[in-house]
Amino acid sequence: MANITYIEFNGTTHTVEVADGKSVMEGARDNSIPGIEADCGGACACSTCHVYVAPEWVEKLPAMGVMEEEMVDFAYASDPARSRLTCQIKVTDDLDGLIVHLPEKQI
Repeated sequence: MANITYIEFNGTTHTVEVADGKSVMEGARDNSIPGIEADCGGACACSTCHVYVAPEWVEKLPAMGVMEEEMVDFAYASDPARSRLTCQIKVTDDLDGLIVHLPEKQI
């Protein structure tokens, strides 16, 4: 299990436990975190689970795959340094304490 903190655009914070093997997107969906739409259900076919990873976590996450890199380009106000798709981040104990910030909107 890992505690993941999701911070909405308005500053509202949600910290939830997410089981190992689930994605950060599934953690948001399963805990009704607003702001993660996940229209494709985790298939990396949209950008509606886009977040900005807290700066101190950027280097701790596995590198993006090619599909994620391509889809992040479609995200609203993507940031080349911090944008990630939560469907592509698998939870492990190493992610305990991960902080992600939600964008103003998903497209």
